[in-house]
Amino acid sequence: MTVSWGLVSTAPINLKIIAAAERSELAQVIAVGSRDTARAESYAREHGIDRGYGRYETLLEDDEVDAVYISLPNGLHVEWTIRALEAGKHVLCEKPMSRHLDEVERAFDLAESRGLVLSEGFMWRHHPQTSQLVRLVSDGAIGALRLVRAAFSFPLAIERGPNDARFDPDLDGGAMMDVGCYCVSAIRLLAGEPESLAGMQSVGPSGVDVVFAGTMRHAADVVSQFDCGFVVPRRAGLEVLGEDASLFVPTPFVVTEPGIELRRDGDVEQVAVEDEDSYLLELDNVSGAIRGDSPLLLGREDAVGQAKTIEALYGSAA
Repeated sequence: MTVSWGLVSTAPINLKIIAAAERSELAQVIAVGSRDTARAESYAREHGIDRGYGRYETLLEDDEVDAVYISLPNGLHVEWTIRALEAGKHVLCEKPMSRHLDEVERAFDLAESRGLVLSEGFMWRHHPQTSQLVRLVSDGAIGALRLVRAAFSFPLAIERGPNDARFDPDLDGGAMMDVGCYCVSAIRLLAGEPESLAGMQSVGPSGVDVVFAGTMRHAADVVSQFDCGFVVPRRAGLEVLGEDASLFVPTPFVVTEPGIELRRDGDVEQVAVEDEDSYLLELDNVSGAIRGDSPLLLGREDAVGQAKTIEALYGSAA
């Protein structure tokens, strides 16, 4: 069975999923929904999609759509995830699902009660670079883990304009929600859930955080630090420090140049990583889970842990 997908919105990120579906043997995109019929039909024609609907609700009523990818602004993620689940659709919700723990738990309660697959779309988790990094740490390549540091930022107003939805507090915008959530995801993956934390933010004119930094403590006395922003130069990096050595990933989240540096006593060893399409791996993983062929990589436990941490960081910063 090929899983038939519908796209809930015409957001730019859809192009990654459309391209992935064209290469996938498990998935196909057959429909797209918009708030405007002409826009939906034009988008469908442009990207070779069979059906364009002028209402998201109409897409959810299509019996031939098995699953939906939700790429709406952050503040609409849970609302339309729940609507899709109520319509009997499996859901891949673009990150972050929500900054509110209770919303995420409610969505997964519904998915489980309906026997549907629900996953949060952190595509970087599916890349072989990520699994290689985890293996290196688990295998003791750096000795006992002590510190994880992550960063992700870019000048949003310069690159996308001041009216970008990510500056809108009513749509749950903010640097933490857009790019800092990757840092939190990485830290949780490597160090586990935080036992205590502190967050600090700089709020911009629109009312969202434009710089956010956090420090967390995890089990076994592991400490983590991260920063993210919308008003600083583009940068990304992930550093994992142990008692004997460290690992550095130059492009950890949007993997443009895969590879990991193992640093020990002033020497740097390059750990090669196979270059693959994170979005294709993500789409195939969720489609495989829908088909019952393979386990879902990112399900309830990870999404709940993510939302709990983000909620606590915002609470600390406030």
